[in-house]
Amino acid sequence: MKVIVACEFSGIVREAFAQKGHDAWSCDLEATEQPGQHIQGDVLEVLGEKWDLMIAHPPCTYLSCVGNRWMDDERRVLQLEAFEFFMKFVNSDIPKWCIENPMGYVNTHYRKPDQTIHPFHFGDNDKKRTCLWLKGLPKLTWNKNGKFEDSRKEPEPLYICQGEKCKGRKIYRTEGIKGFSKTERQKERSKTFPGIARAMSEQWGEL
Repeated sequence: MKVIVACEFSGIVREAFAQKGHDAWSCDLEATEQPGQHIQGDVLEVLGEKWDLMIAHPPCTYLSCVGNRWMDDERRVLQLEAFEFFMKFVNSDIPKWCIENPMGYVNTHYRKPDQTIHPFHFGDNDKKRTCLWLKGLPKLTWNKNGKFEDSRKEPEPLYICQGEKCKGRKIYRTEGIKGFSKTERQKERSKTFPGIARAMSEQWGEL
């Protein structure tokens, strides 16, 4: 199967499919962080090629509901541009696709997601609500301890917040990535957790 992983520089999802024998490519404006088939450039320029499956991770900076507290005219324009970019994936001719984003603008201006997942559903000890919009694909099945089952008990946070407003509170990794610049933190938070990537390749790669 020929797979395009849109807006991915980490190579995590791409390599999960590649290890299953698929012709998997990632595409992003950034260079890939690990060796593999990667297109560095505008993903919209390659969407018209013959792909069997697309996993898309469009930027969520202006689509997430978290940013609503800073909403102004300039941010609203950027939000509309981000939504138009999201819809380019929706309206592509690729027969099977998954588009992921957090809860936010897309839910109310396109449609509600088909599925909402967390990393701990698939074996990673972390919590990060992620919405999936699907076309031609079944919902992912929860994975716990290597077995697919409906088990969704939240893990205990492993980190202690050091910020002034939350110092001492237990937090998840995605809530408190420290030691990076703002841009670096955004890049770290955008990466797909390995368990989710593995579930995608194992379940959707066999269709």
